[in-house]
Amino acid sequence: MADPTRVIVGLNGSLSSLAALYRAVGEAARRGAALVPVAAWTPADGGGLRPLSELEHPARRRLDTAFEQTFGGYPADLVIRPLVVRGDAGPALVAAVTGPDDLLVVGTGGHGRLDRLLHGSVTRHCRGHAACRVVAVPPSELLERLEFTARSGAPLPLAAGHRPARTAAPAAATG
Repeated sequence: MADPTRVIVGLNGSLSSLAALYRAVGEAARRGAALVPVAAWTPADGGGLRPLSELEHPARRRLDTAFEQTFGGYPADLVIRPLVVRGDAGPALVAAVTGPDDLLVVGTGGHGRLDRLLHGSVTRHCRGHAACRVVAVPPSELLERLEFTARSGAPLPLAAGHRPARTAAPAAATG
């Protein structure tokens, strides 16, 4: 039996998807809805001879990690129905929708331009194909900077006009 309303959220391991998870948990709590976190996966090398369970294991781990990083674990006060789906993220998220009362939450900006060029925009796909309302959670300036830092290995750039604090010299002992 399907839940009357569900909040579906896509998780890909990016900081943007963590922001989407945070929003989705709040929406599920407000609506009294079941939360459906979705991790889509495709085998990088076609899968070879490895068993399916081994190939989908990193996606399952991604769900656990997302909840751990965002909330310190799975929230106990929500009905959570995780889905691990073999396929591209956009179609997997759209397929998870069961009706017009569902809400689909996706993060934007989770991967670089090259990834979007190769795989298309998940947000655009969901908005064009989902049979429910789609909420795209834009990254904050901090998330964008953290994503860039994580991808490039560069240090986090300082905000305009800010300088690092200088370490104060120890006070001389008086005696």
